[in-house]
Amino acid sequence: MILTDTHTHLYSEEFQNDRAEMIQRAIDNGVSRFFVPSIDSSYTEKMYALETQFPENIYLMMGLHPCYVKPETYEQEIAHVEQQLASRKFQAVGEIGIDLFWDKTTLPLQQDAFKRQIQLAKHYKLAINIHCRDAFDEVFEVLEDEKSDDLFGIFHCFTGNLDQAERAIGLGMKLGIGGVVTFKNGKIDQFLHEIDLKHIVLETDSPYLAPIPYRGKRNESSYTVLVAEKLAQIYQLPIEEIAQITSKNSKAIFGI
Repeated sequence: MILTDTHTHLYSEEFQNDRAEMIQRAIDNGVSRFFVPSIDSSYTEKMYALETQFPENIYLMMGLHPCYVKPETYEQEIAHVEQQLASRKFQAVGEIGIDLFWDKTTLPLQQDAFKRQIQLAKHYKLAINIHCRDAFDEVFEVLEDEKSDDLFGIFHCFTGNLDQAERAIGLGMKLGIGGVVTFKNGKIDQFLHEIDLKHIVLETDSPYLAPIPYRGKRNESSYTVLVAEKLAQIYQLPIEEIAQITSKNSKAIFGI
């Protein structure tokens, strides 16, 4: 069984004491493909070090996270993304998007950063990995503006409703499903069975959003298995089939 974690922050400080062991634990549990999103330039070297340590398992994205779009550093950070994308191969541009939970004042900058990075993804024929928090309308507005045959990717940590799910799929996105699907108040488990499994990929967003029974604790990539088990219940399929289909979906997006 090969499981794919399409979104995991393996470089996080929360793993500093047991990072290699945590990654090996995931591999031992069948999670052998890890896609690592970028946050800002301060994490780039840590991402490269991880890739060097686990070259058969780790794949990198490059992008500026919307929470790190700040007036004083914004242009330098976008320039860093441009430089990195021009210098080597990445699997996606991400994570990018709009977050209005923490700071609404930077919305115009976040919108601009989102658009510019989507355009970079199109230029390099790469997927995008979308972060959206309290900003579905704003994210969809940008996606509609940029809609084209070469716009595709993953709506990371999807927590919307059925209509929003179908709209995201219509815009070329797979739905990144993680620990929230196991929450009693997560709601997405109530309609996921109406979404064809070909539109779904698995993720953890570790170290955040750990699934039941670890909710509130540190998340890790080995818990991708728990997400897959929940989807096996929802779709009434063997977990091996969930793993096979969702990994295939991830390969369609990332090209690897």
